Amino acid sequence: MNTIAKARSLAEPLCEKLGLYLWDVRFEKEGALWYLRVFIDRDGGIDMNICEEFSRAYNELLDSEDFISQNYVFEAGSPGLGRKLTKPEHFKACMGDEARLKLYKARDGKKDFLGLIADCDDTGFTLAYSVDEDGNVLEGERFEYKDCSSVNLNDDADLF
Repeated sequence: MNTIAKARSLAEPLCEKLGLYLWDVRFEKEGALWYLRVFIDRDGGIDMNICEEFSRAYNELLDSEDFISQNYVFEAGSPGLGRKLTKPEHFKACMGDEARLKLYKARDGKKDFLGLIADCDDTGFTLAYSVDEDGNVLEGERFEYKDCSSVNLNDDADLF
């Protein structure tokens, strides 16, 4: 089991016990340092007390399992307002929310898009540019996950 999978397998039951959901786990090298980042959330959001409660309990699990050979910094926190969407379940959780996406390759001369996440499945999602009062897509486009360099929730302004 790789580092991220092992870290996730330790975090998931703890999140469930604390009434949280696990948004993402990343093990990233920045400069000379490695970072284990665990992003948690719950309905209504989280605060520093929740992060601290999770961190204390998770640190105990990390210490007892001791599965990471190199030195690293552990961080736990919220995925934030402009959270990165990387998995189909992220898109499902954010249906109806505004998102900004960047494509690897331009589509009709354009790489940046802004719209509402209107639909998603295992391979991609629909970004709606306009919807009626019932939430039906009037204008939109389908994007495949593999074609997106990044997709983040839009935390700038109202779109519609």
